[in-house]
Amino acid sequence: MPHPDPQAPPDVLARRFLHFAEREAAGSSPLYTRLCRHIADDPEALALAANVPPGQPTPNLLLAAVHYLLLSGLKHPLADFYPSLTAAPDLVDDPYPAFHQFCLVRAEEIRKLLLTRRVQTNEVARCACLLPAFALVAQQTQHAPISLIEIGASAGLNLLWDQYGYDYGNGQRYGLLSSPLQIPCALRGDTSPPLPSILPTVAWRMGIDLHPVDIHDPDAVLWLRALIWPEHHERVSRLQQALEVARRSPPRLVAGDALKLLPELAASAPANTTLCIFHSFTVNQFSAEARERLSSLLREISAQRTTFRISFEELSRATYPQLHLITYMGRTGSKQLLAAGSSHGRWLEWSAQQA
Repeated sequence: MPHPDPQAPPDVLARRFLHFAEREAAGSSPLYTRLCRHIADDPEALALAANVPPGQPTPNLLLAAVHYLLLSGLKHPLADFYPSLTAAPDLVDDPYPAFHQFCLVRAEEIRKLLLTRRVQTNEVARCACLLPAFALVAQQTQHAPISLIEIGASAGLNLLWDQYGYDYGNGQRYGLLSSPLQIPCALRGDTSPPLPSILPTVAWRMGIDLHPVDIHDPDAVLWLRALIWPEHHERVSRLQQALEVARRSPPRLVAGDALKLLPELAASAPANTTLCIFHSFTVNQFSAEARERLSSLLREISAQRTTFRISFEELSRATYPQLHLITYMGRTGSKQLLAAGSSHGRWLEWSAQQA
C-alpha cells in the first residue's frame, strides 16, 4: 500500500473515519459504521485512503471504490457482508478482516479509483428538501418561470425536480403524480413549509460539473450505484427511477469549473425568467477561498439581474445540513435560513416564517 499523503497524516484521516462512523453512518449503515471504526485504527488502510485528492470526502470515496469493485463482479468473501450484493448478508461475523484483505489484494485498482473518481452522489431524495425553497422563490417573484443552474450537477437528476412526485406524509401528494419516481419525506417540527399545489414552472435548466456523469454509460451509472450505501435499497430504486425520467428528458450538462462558467451561463438564461442557482452537498468540496469567490461572483451577476441561490449543505457546526436561500440584488446578498434536513432527504424541518 502507498505511503500516507503528508497533507493528510494518519491521525487526521483516522478522525475523518471516526466522524463518518459516528455522525453519518451510525443508525443508517451498520456495515459502514463497523468498517470505518476499524479503518481508523488500521495504518495500511489509512495509507491507502491518503490517495484521496484534497476536497473529496475520504471515507465516502474509499468505501465507494471498494463497493464499485464488488458490484463490478469481483469475487471475494467480503461480498458476503454487503446487503447490496447478497440477499442474506452476514450480520454476525466481523467484516473487517475480509475488508482489509480485499484492500491489500486490490490496492492498485482502489488507488486508481481514488485518484480518478469523485463523490458525485446524485441523491434525488434531496429534491424533497429543495422543493419548498423553489416554491418560496416562485412566491417571491409572482410565479415567473424559473431558469435553473445547478452547481455540481453530477448526472443532472436533481435538475429534474419538477418531474417527480412528492409525499410529505400530510395526506396530500405534490408534484407529478404520474412520475415513476415518488419521493417520500417526513416533516418535522411545528412550522409547515410552502408546499405548492402546482409546481413552479421551469423554463430553462443547465447543470455544471467538473466531470458530468453520462447516464448512457453503464460504467458511470455503476459508479453512481456504488456511491449508495449497501443497506439503502430504497435509494437504489430511486436512482433507477430517476434515470428512467432523465433518459426520457435528458438535462443539459456542461463540463467545467462553475467559477469560470457561471457568468456566461447566467447571461444565457432567458431574460424574462427568474434566475435560480442551486447546489446540494457540493460546495463542501470547495476550499474556503473558492466558496468566497462563488459568493462574490453571484454578487456581480446580480448587478445585471436579481439572482436567487438555494444552498443545501453541511458547512457549519450545526447538527444537521441546512437549507438556505440567498437573494442577490444589486451586488448585495441577503441570506435566510429556511430549514434543516436529512442528508439523504428522508426528513425536513422547516424553520422560516411565512411572509
